[in-house]
Amino acid sequence: QRWCHSCLLQFKKDEQSKDSIFFRDGVRQIDFVLSYVDDIKKEAELKAERRKEFEQNLRKTGLELEVEDKRNSEDGRTYFVKIHAPWEVLVTYAEVLGIKMPIKESDIPPAENIPFSYMLGPLKLPKNVRHPRPEYFTAQFTRHRQELFLIEDESSFFPSSSRNRIVYYILSRCPFGIEDGKKKFGIERLLTSNTYSSAYPLHDGQYWKPSEPPNPVNERYILCQNWARFSYFYKEQPLDLVRRENTKACFQNLCFMNQFTVNILQYLNFELCWGTVTLFLEFWKQRQARMEYEWDLVDFEEEQQQLQLRPEFEAMCKHRKMNAVTKEMEPYMPLWNRLPWYFLSGATVTLWMALVIACMVAVIVYRLSVFATFASFMESEASLKHVKSFLTPQITTSLTGSCLNFIVILILNFFYEKISAWITKMEIPRTYQEYESSLTLKMFLFQFVNFYSSCFYVAFFKGKFVGYPGKYTYLFNVWRSEECDPGGCLIELTTQLTIIMTGKQIFGNVKEAIYPMVLNWWRRRKARTNSEKLYSRWEQDHDLETFGSLGLFYEYLETVIQFGFVTLFVASFPLAPLLALLNNIIEIRVDAWKLTTQYRRPVAAKAHSIGVWQDILYGMAVLSVATNAFIVAFTSDIIPRLVYYYAYSTDATEPMKGYVNDSLSTFLIADFPNHTAPSEKRDFVTCRYRDYRYPPDHDQKYFHNMQYWHVLAAKMTFIIVMEHVVFLVKFLLAWMIPDVPKDVLDRIKREKLMTIKILHDFELNKLKENLRINSSELAKQVLIQENKAQLAKSTV
Repeated sequence: QRWCHSCLLQFKKDEQSKDSIFFRDGVRQIDFVLSYVDDIKKEAELKAERRKEFEQNLRKTGLELEVEDKRNSEDGRTYFVKIHAPWEVLVTYAEVLGIKMPIKESDIPPAENIPFSYMLGPLKLPKNVRHPRPEYFTAQFTRHRQELFLIEDESSFFPSSSRNRIVYYILSRCPFGIEDGKKKFGIERLLTSNTYSSAYPLHDGQYWKPSEPPNPVNERYILCQNWARFSYFYKEQPLDLVRRENTKACFQNLCFMNQFTVNILQYLNFELCWGTVTLFLEFWKQRQARMEYEWDLVDFEEEQQQLQLRPEFEAMCKHRKMNAVTKEMEPYMPLWNRLPWYFLSGATVTLWMALVIACMVAVIVYRLSVFATFASFMESEASLKHVKSFLTPQITTSLTGSCLNFIVILILNFFYEKISAWITKMEIPRTYQEYESSLTLKMFLFQFVNFYSSCFYVAFFKGKFVGYPGKYTYLFNVWRSEECDPGGCLIELTTQLTIIMTGKQIFGNVKEAIYPMVLNWWRRRKARTNSEKLYSRWEQDHDLETFGSLGLFYEYLETVIQFGFVTLFVASFPLAPLLALLNNIIEIRVDAWKLTTQYRRPVAAKAHSIGVWQDILYGMAVLSVATNAFIVAFTSDIIPRLVYYYAYSTDATEPMKGYVNDSLSTFLIADFPNHTAPSEKRDFVTCRYRDYRYPPDHDQKYFHNMQYWHVLAAKMTFIIVMEHVVFLVKFLLAWMIPDVPKDVLDRIKREKLMTIKILHDFELNKLKENLRINSSELAKQVLIQENKAQLAKSTV
């Protein structure tokens, strides 16, 4: 009998299409999949008991489960638990989560075409790809108003993104037992303990071919064809389709798209960088507001998702406290329980930032020692005479130092990512928003110091404190402080930025493309067969790389760091916006390719903005005003030249004649202490060095002269005036450009009005219907009573 049952199951499995996303009955859609492997270790029984309890509790919530035996899997050892959310579960939790659903097709006309929009035709995607579904008026779903919503087919009313979001909400809160006196719950804890090996929603089909009936339309294939193709690099993105996969991913790609504008404008004229940064941030607000309206996120509040208690927090809490607002008891963790972790967290971040500074100092020491060694080597080797013209000791030291610095940055970044995630978890943040904010602060502070410290050193410190002949400044009393090239530090700063920025972008894109592809290949190789055509949809997705809850976090972080390179040092590196533009063109398609082909489908998540990242972008834009003003004033020769032109030039026909000589001070070689003058230069009485100091025959010899103070005053004046002018322009632009475009504001008001009217009419009609039913019942009862009275009278 057992053999017959097994044969029947195998027959049904073979009968079903390998691309099917349904249970064996071909009717119930698979909304989520759990997988696990038999464990032969001592915890095997405990894990099996946890799974049994967890799955029983899932069934009690109303979810339907179907288990695929390991004998039916390609590797012969993995069990798959397929989960389906029936209608009653969907409507219950759609109301709990406040999911908006359509109530009427929108009658608001589309926005008018912008002038010359026909010229943008080649950049557009087909209309059925850009807008695959009509626009609707929507309202938060409620069970007692089901008749109000446009429910044509219960099986397709909720999109797959909403279905998997609902199921994950249940999975993350479902208990699986009591251990050590604490109630244990949540799929994340089961994944951490390897009770289950993975949990994921399914892609809706293959990425290389469209699905066949009865499967739904394969949006994954459409995305792969219209979003992930590198030949479509100049096309717009199918954001409505991307949104159905994951809303947060849309905001990430929108951030890339809007950064195109600032990249192009800055590249065309880097002197206008500050204005274009302001325009970028202001137009991003408008773009965000438009997307909020089009994606039904206008009334979405973070409390619905980001401010929910994390299951890990609830599990770790031993105390309860009355909520002053809801008047309900809720988990509470006293401050003294988390205080040690806060101290450890702060100390760790400080230690790693100090480690970055120490590594930067080590690279400086490397440059000092290599420069001296390489200079003496090139001086002594006659065979290198032809190389000296283009490969000077300064250039060689700068190139090798920048490459070494980049390698150190990558190594430190790798270890810190692991440590910061672990420490943030140990802090036991109360909500998802607290967790993300804490991790964001740690990661951004570290990466800011890690990626920019060497650039800040070259731009603002190198060559500024070297002293003068006879009284040089020494590092550790051994190495003389670095000096800039005779032409200034701008060339070295450009070299440093080019290597770090370009290296980071190339390394990031290669890692994002190669890493998941190699892992997926290895997983398929370990299975019985390598052909994707021979095993089921849940197995195919199981062998893909996990996107993870922090996948988009690292994408945002990468974008913000790139934004810093583009804005903070653009005055010295006008090529940065072009490099960023080229990177973003590639990055969008790489991300699209990996999300559609190499990664499991991420769990849908709502977000009405890019959150704290917008504040970080704003802060970096403000900081960029100061950094670029200081670069122009202190790193370049613009201000000294202007001072000489207007105050010290003596030649009316050629005002800049004599500038170089004027910028050099004189030193008497006899004043070298301890006869440290170079032996081969003893026949010279004086030498020249770049500074503004009194000559040896002056009463205040080697002290800064008046021209030095005039130049310094001009530099500070330039910085103050430039900052005030830029901030004035910035605030004027922010005031002139509204955060929400007028047409979007009008559409929001129109939709709210229509939604209220539709709800009012629905409730009114329902009330009338109830009254009609009640009045007919009353009339019926009156008629019965009259008939009884007539019957009694006739009987008498």
